[in-house]
Amino acid sequence: MLNFSFQLVGVVLVLGVFSDAPWAARGSAHCKLTNSGEIRPHSVSITEFGAVGDGVTLNTKAFQNAIFYLNSFADKGGAKLFVPAGRWLTGSFDLISHLTLWLDKNAVILGSTNSYDWPVIDPLPSYGRGRELPGGRHRSLIYGRNLTDIIITGDNGTIDGQGDIWWKWFKTGNLNNTRPHLVELMNSTGVVISNLTFLDSPFWTIHPVYCSHVTIQNVTILAPHDSPNTDGIDPDSSHTVCIEDCYISTGDDLIAIKSGWDEYGIAYARPSTNIIIRRVIGETQSAGIAIGSEMSGGVSEVRAENLRFFNSSTGIKIKTSPGRGGYVRDIYISNVTLANVDIAIRFVGHYGEHPDESYDPKALPTIERITVENVVGDNIKYAGLLEGIEGDKFLNICLSNITLNVTSESPWNCSYIQGYSDLVYPETCESLEEIFSPDCYHLSNHLWSSSNQKRGAWFLSW
Repeated sequence: MLNFSFQLVGVVLVLGVFSDAPWAARGSAHCKLTNSGEIRPHSVSITEFGAVGDGVTLNTKAFQNAIFYLNSFADKGGAKLFVPAGRWLTGSFDLISHLTLWLDKNAVILGSTNSYDWPVIDPLPSYGRGRELPGGRHRSLIYGRNLTDIIITGDNGTIDGQGDIWWKWFKTGNLNNTRPHLVELMNSTGVVISNLTFLDSPFWTIHPVYCSHVTIQNVTILAPHDSPNTDGIDPDSSHTVCIEDCYISTGDDLIAIKSGWDEYGIAYARPSTNIIIRRVIGETQSAGIAIGSEMSGGVSEVRAENLRFFNSSTGIKIKTSPGRGGYVRDIYISNVTLANVDIAIRFVGHYGEHPDESYDPKALPTIERITVENVVGDNIKYAGLLEGIEGDKFLNICLSNITLNVTSESPWNCSYIQGYSDLVYPETCESLEEIFSPDCYHLSNHLWSSSNQKRGAWFLSW
């Protein structure tokens, strides 16, 4: 508990330091709608259903019974389940529509360390099997499907997956099914997750999949840096998603946008699109913001800005592979500050494994119209490792106004990449030195002005 207190103090200090940063002042926009404070006409406490907050008593039945009772109010304005201060041990439980799950200050929902309390369910159709192992997957601690109007919030209460036991089982090969998430919502709309701390997820932490109109605000997500695959927030085959004002420190990608895996994702054809990410701070041994590698249903219309990543392996990462198919296009990332990061920008054309032998190696991904601008970095090892695929170039990669203090003598390494750069230091690869590209996505006005001036000079030189 003492270690957790120190972690939270560190989070507060980091947020305080960077709240005065120029990009923080500029980022005044917020998600259009957040109804986390919505008043439900009916409310009950988990204690009314026999729950005991001693950290030892298993309260799965209490959560299930409370939610079953509150379902009778779904068509009467919805209901609120209040979790007071205490340590509430539970296995997986389902949410319902028109529900607010509210964790009071000093309330902690603890995930059971018994795998039997996390039932095995079918794999996602866009993955074809469990992400780690063939067959099913363990259901998330907090789970819901086909829901409308779900709010998970509180007064900075905590949801603790107690993932250490799962990480040990994974590392020692003692699992028969894929590990569970901390929160997963499927085929749901009108989702708000806010004002909470998430600790030690067994696998990816927050996973909205096949969802729409999702808002994730003011959350802290923590897991040790050596914890396997503990992604922070993974929007997956979802649209109209807003993530903002979060601190994330985990063992894998802080935010990873996904849309299905190889032939299963291609067939399911459910893209991730219209995603906004703002004011995210964090550190990881993986990437600050990533797209893929499971992107076979397509990813487009992503806008990420005012980001701060430090003590991390990679700042911005796009990962894919032959066999994935799909596309990543119309991506705009701006106003990024990096410190002590190994690779500022990384594109990987040969990444990861495949679900089975039925994938089509000729299903090549389309990667195009990716813009990264207004990036500063200190103590960066490599500015960029940009690796496309032979016979399948990544196109219209546009870099602008990037200044990185790089320690490597070879700051850029590019292959099978075509695009444009302007005001980039250290100077980029030859394949990104074109002076003008009309296909750059959402370049800021000053860049278009600069580009047009260069184009005018180019015409005059004739």
